[in-house]
Amino acid sequence: MSIIIERFNKIKSNITKTDKNSLVKIVAVSKTFSLNHIMPLIEHGHVHFGENKVQEAESKWNQIKKEKKNLKLHMVGKLQTNKAKKAVEIFDYIHSLDNQKLADALSKSQNAINKSINYFIQVNIGNEQQKSGIPYNEVDGFYNYCSREKKMNILGLMAIPPNDNNIEKYFKSLSELNASLGLKELSMGMSSDYMSAINYKATYLRIGSLIFGERI
Repeated sequence: MSIIIERFNKIKSNITKTDKNSLVKIVAVSKTFSLNHIMPLIEHGHVHFGENKVQEAESKWNQIKKEKKNLKLHMVGKLQTNKAKKAVEIFDYIHSLDNQKLADALSKSQNAINKSINYFIQVNIGNEQQKSGIPYNEVDGFYNYCSREKKMNILGLMAIPPNDNNIEKYFKSLSELNASLGLKELSMGMSSDYMSAINYKATYLRIGSLIFGERI
């Protein structure tokens, strides 16, 4: 058994101890790693993978997704509006919907090719100037715009909390906001904090280095 599968199985085992109903999905964030490095996990039967650059995702996943129709590709990085059309062609989930201009471009692109994309609205949960995301107090209006006016399939919210000692405070805040909107899915938790995220009802975990190893 490869080291990648061993790491993955350990994470799944940890999750199962908390998530008895197996509702949590692992998005294996494979950015910067070659398809050869990722292949053991694909062959193991895992289907959810994450990338943060459109160009890299296209060159890496285009062929394998044609061969393995069940693979689901998640955009987990910052998405520029001018890449929206290509992103809609490649990805099945977009976790970084963070402004109205992008929403307009994505909606137009998915309608043009009649493809339904699953979205998470990125929230700037810590009000950090250097981070993307909708301000906490503007999420309600933005959600209504995307779901009602643009008819986009918003699964839930997503956030990358500040790197401080208050991670559970941010998880709790995002979870409560997600529930207030009646959303069922929640994208939060990464390699260092995924168990805490599960305690606050995360359903999609974005885990990279803990599965694939440290990036060079």
